Amino acid sequence: MTMRELPKGIIKLINEAVSIEQEQAREAGAIGYMSRSMVQASLPNRRVEGTEFVRVNGNFTLSLLAPSAIGLPYGTVPRLLMVWLASEAMRTKQRQLQLGQSLTGFMRQMDMKATGGVNGSITRFKEQSKRLFATSITGLYEGKHSSSLVNQRIADQAEFWWDTGSQRHGSEVLLSESFFREIMDHPVPVDLRAIHALKNSPMALDIYSWLTYRASYAKRSSAIPWAALAAQFGGDYSRLRDFKASFCTELQKVCVVYPDVQVVVEQEVLIIEPAKPHVRQSPKGKSS
Repeated sequence: MTMRELPKGIIKLINEAVSIEQEQAREAGAIGYMSRSMVQASLPNRRVEGTEFVRVNGNFTLSLLAPSAIGLPYGTVPRLLMVWLASEAMRTKQRQLQLGQSLTGFMRQMDMKATGGVNGSITRFKEQSKRLFATSITGLYEGKHSSSLVNQRIADQAEFWWDTGSQRHGSEVLLSESFFREIMDHPVPVDLRAIHALKNSPMALDIYSWLTYRASYAKRSSAIPWAALAAQFGGDYSRLRDFKASFCTELQKVCVVYPDVQVVVEQEVLIIEPAKPHVRQSPKGKSS
């Protein structure tokens, strides 16, 4: 297949991947972070009816619970916001994060174009921000001889002044102590250029973060059944074959921007081979 025959989206990703490969993330100032719990199991891809959502990854279960009047977060916006929150917390080492006085300026930091109207990105961003900060998260680890449970919120408090037109106060978020400690103790480094390249697909963002996290500790190959992957990534697919088709499409995008990843798609399983993390850790524990 020639470049002309490739889908436009893949060609765009290839061009961005070349740029990523030409310059290390640290040199480009493009190192970001995610919390480990949200890498192991993630948010809904699409709107979910009801107020509870569950993802399962082996012994780890992530449960989301939202107020009925607000609803659960979903899609790319809360994922991009989670990356920004974790990255800013790592940069400042503070729970209190300043979002600034301009909504369009803040959205620009996440490589989002601000558009108005009922269906515009500004409306979507405001709605998803409220949904994310109102949601409670429960992480449950079930081991052979023990189990552990953690309840947390993303933020204890969030104040948005973007609607008032006032320039006297900036918008800010106070991360919860437990979520802040999760970020500080178990940060997962990511390349922000890859995040921005994949920003239009929630599943691609999840696959990318998960694969680079696994690459940071995997010592041997592993075969993961498609049913297990569907429980982790595809809670909103009713048929396994539909999930597998979507996963493979998004995996192709991830492999373009993260060429070091080593995966083999088979009929019953996905095989993951040891590979380099997209943002590697230095001997002193700092991302490089």
